[in-house]
Amino acid sequence: MTGLQNCAASRRRMLNRLYARCNDRQFVHPDPLEFLYRYPELADREIAGLVASSLAYGRVAQILQSVAAVLARMPQPRRYVCDAARKEIHLDFRQFRHRFTSGAEMAALLCSMGRLLRERGSIEEAFADSCDDADVRPALSRFIDALGDRDAFPSLIPDPRRGSALKRLNLYLRWMVRTDNVDPGGWTAIQPHQLIVPLDTHLHRTALTLGLTSRPGADMWTAVEITRSLSACCPQDPVRYDFALTRPGIWKTAGG
Repeated sequence: MTGLQNCAASRRRMLNRLYARCNDRQFVHPDPLEFLYRYPELADREIAGLVASSLAYGRVAQILQSVAAVLARMPQPRRYVCDAARKEIHLDFRQFRHRFTSGAEMAALLCSMGRLLRERGSIEEAFADSCDDADVRPALSRFIDALGDRDAFPSLIPDPRRGSALKRLNLYLRWMVRTDNVDPGGWTAIQPHQLIVPLDTHLHRTALTLGLTSRPGADMWTAVEITRSLSACCPQDPVRYDFALTRPGIWKTAGG
C-alpha cells in the first residue's frame, strides 16, 4: 500500500470513528434540526425544515428563538402555508425579525411555499427531476426558480449565480434526504450520493486541517471538492460525516 493509500485509509477510519461516536440525536441540541423531530408527517416536516434552514445564520441561540417564533404561528405548517391568505400571513409576521430578515421577507417566503405546494403538491416535487444529475446543483437552481421572486426574500434564499455555497439549502437537503440517527429524511427524489456538504466557516476550517480541500474560499466549488474528498470514504453517502465534523463549531457558537 502506498503512502497516499495509507493516508486515505487512515482518514476513512478517523471519519468513521467520528461518525460512530458523534452521529447521535443526543448531540443535536442546540441545532435548528431539532425542530424537525416534532413533525412526523413529511408534508409538515418539509415546511418546518425549510423555515429552520433558511434562518440558520447568526448565533445559534438566536436561530432557535427565531425558528420557534415562526413555527409557533403555524402548528400545522402545510395547512397554514396552503390555506392562509397572503394578507393574513403578512399580518402574522409583521413584527418578526431575525438579524437581516424582516417579517415581510419571511411572509413572502411562506407565501411562495404555499403557491409551490398548490402547484406541485410538495416541495420535494420541485426537486423531482434530479435523479439523473451527478449532484444537486441543477436541482437547487430549479427549486430556487420554482419559488419565484427570490428578490422578495434575499436574506433567506441566496442567489446561486453569485457562487454561494448555498449552505442553508444544502443543509435542508441533508435533513430531508438522509435517514439515520440524526437526519429524519423522508424524501426519495434525491439520493444521498447526490448531496453536497453544507459548507460554512467551521466546516471549511476543519476540511482544510484534514486535507479535504486546499481552496481558500468557502464557495460552492470548495463545497463540491470537500464532498468529493468525503466520497472516497463513503461514495454512497459522503455527507454522512457533516454532522459529526461540525459539532465543535456548533458548540463553540452556542457558548460564544
